[in-house]
Amino acid sequence: MQTCSRCQTQSPDTVTLCPTCGADLREFSMTMVALRKMQANPRVSMIRLAVAADACPACRKMHGTYPKDQVPLLPTAGCSNGLGCRCFYEPVLTEIYP
Repeated sequence: MQTCSRCQTQSPDTVTLCPTCGADLREFSMTMVALRKMQANPRVSMIRLAVAADACPACRKMHGTYPKDQVPLLPTAGCSNGLGCRCFYEPVLTEIYP
């Protein structure tokens, strides 16, 4: 499931336009908005793609740490989990405190 950052409507991973407000979920899903913020943050050196313990093979293959400009997009293509892609991004920080 993916959530629209504009109206909070949840939609299946295969939907590209929010059924409520029409936003392009490839740009305005909560996951994509979070990724863009991490990419813009100078304290974030890399981005880790984390997967659930019961992740499908497609998601397990994507698990890892990536340079900010090479992060695979979510939802993972080919995800076969019945609940939808449950992968998420985690920042790898260069410094924790100012």
